Amino acid sequence: MIPNETALLIIDIMNPFDFEHGNVLARHTRKIVEPINTLRHYCTKHQHPIIYINDHYELWKADYKEIYQKCHNDVSDSIMTPLQPTDKDFFLIKPKHSAFYGTALNTLLHHLSVKNLIITGIAGNICVLFTANDAYMREFNLIVPKNAIASVSDEDNHYALTMMKNVLKAKIDSTDRIV
Repeated sequence: MIPNETALLIIDIMNPFDFEHGNVLARHTRKIVEPINTLRHYCTKHQHPIIYINDHYELWKADYKEIYQKCHNDVSDSIMTPLQPTDKDFFLIKPKHSAFYGTALNTLLHHLSVKNLIITGIAGNICVLFTANDAYMREFNLIVPKNAIASVSDEDNHYALTMMKNVLKAKIDSTDRIV
């Protein structure tokens, strides 16, 4: 059961995967679509805020429809289409790896009285890990579903989960055990 005062963060799920190892990351990301959707449905039903934080892809607009259009292609379709934000979700763009760096995320979370964060998305060993680190330093309690983050390699993903558990005191479990 997810505690009150919890928000779901979905990091960088809108992505064209048009870079070196992009196809590998896309393959791993397809495996986390269903677990993230499970969390989305649970959070919607229980009125937990859902916050998408995404790279801006040189658009510099917090407009998820434009970013979706820019990133949508044959590789990303099976990931992005089922995980599209709704008009009730929050959507922020970020300039660098952490969802906190240069964004209004911290202010939004305080405005929503959030104390706990469920962190999902890609890449687990970069943007998810850096976001978790910044959240921990801001004294948020962390929940990281191990089947709802993806990295290019399984080793990198495992390392990130180990760091989040051991250093950032995150609760690491599978989505079905979290909800």
